[in-house]
Amino acid sequence: MSAKAEHYDVIRKPIITEKATQTSENNGVVFEVAIDANKPMIKQAVEALFGVKVKAVNTTITKGKVKRFRGSLGTRKDVKKAYVTLEEGNSIDVSTGL
Repeated sequence: MSAKAEHYDVIRKPIITEKATQTSENNGVVFEVAIDANKPMIKQAVEALFGVKVKAVNTTITKGKVKRFRGSLGTRKDVKKAYVTLEEGNSIDVSTGL
């Protein structure tokens, strides 16, 4: 497996919400990442895939909600988000594809 494929396993997709848009005004980007990814792995993947310098990585885990589906209970999956702060002068346009 190539190094690039491993980076795509770490970073799943960009998250585009109101809060993520506010973060982008302060030189940040929000990604959904693999649940077992750690901060150094995330930093390495973002720098390799987008060619930018990462200043900091903060992570949060959102626990999956219990929801009803056709009358029976089901659980949504847990989601890990990475708030990536970029160095000054670097930017990632998440509206375009990878």
